[in-house]
Amino acid sequence: MNTRIIDTSWHPLITGCPPHWASGWGQDRWGVFVEITLQEVTQRLRWIPPGRFWMGSPEGEPGRDDDEGPRHLVTLSDGYWLFDTPCTQALWEAVMGKNPSRFQDPTRPVEQVSWNDVQAFLKRANEQIPGLNLSLPSEAQWEYACRAGTETAIYTGDLDILGDFDAPALDPIAWYSGNSESGTHSVKLKCANPWGLYDLLGNVLEWTQDDWHGNYQGAPSDGSAWLSDGADITRVLRGGSWDDGARDVRAAYRYDNVPGHRYDLIGFRCARTWGEPS
Repeated sequence: MNTRIIDTSWHPLITGCPPHWASGWGQDRWGVFVEITLQEVTQRLRWIPPGRFWMGSPEGEPGRDDDEGPRHLVTLSDGYWLFDTPCTQALWEAVMGKNPSRFQDPTRPVEQVSWNDVQAFLKRANEQIPGLNLSLPSEAQWEYACRAGTETAIYTGDLDILGDFDAPALDPIAWYSGNSESGTHSVKLKCANPWGLYDLLGNVLEWTQDDWHGNYQGAPSDGSAWLSDGADITRVLRGGSWDDGARDVRAAYRYDNVPGHRYDLIGFRCARTWGEPS
């Protein structure tokens, strides 16, 4: 069973002011948010509360791969902030000065960015706003936020996969091979999940902090990034893309690639882990 633990120790509406690194803040039907502004481009982040959840997929889930197990309980003791969309081309260009994307549009997710490229983006963004401290989410943080208190294949319920290009339950929430018309789309055109996050499934795959492991044997139970020693490390991507079949656009789906790889299926979103506000 999923248990959502609400941390009331601090957030902007309790203290009466946003964190110093934010340009805006507020609350709506999905909860608390803050905004950051980089070179006149504004990005919203959602507060993801502490809690625990079952990570991975049950053995009977349609489309399941063996690398999605064993299903295991993860407890996140601290909340964190997460971009409500993948990083857009507008935000990437504001920070990096150029746009590498194949599908050029400022409102679409940036793609053709490697894990290494994202590290350079994070460094520059954090230099522009002191105390911002953006990072990639851990794989567990990503899945916890995607599920938003649900345990089904997608956050709106079970996924009936009629074919690679035919899963009607995905149409309201995700761009995938069955509806994308062979390209990315502007963020926020599909329905958000219960925590106000868009495009976690489909549109672009998203880099996480974690090194790749072929299953969850020995995975951390605290939601931290699972890192390992070795020269030939690949990194974890989550969420599926505009070019993926229905089975790959599920909350538990995992994929890996080398950190220097760029492709028009691959983007990212940023997290800011819990820290004392100032």
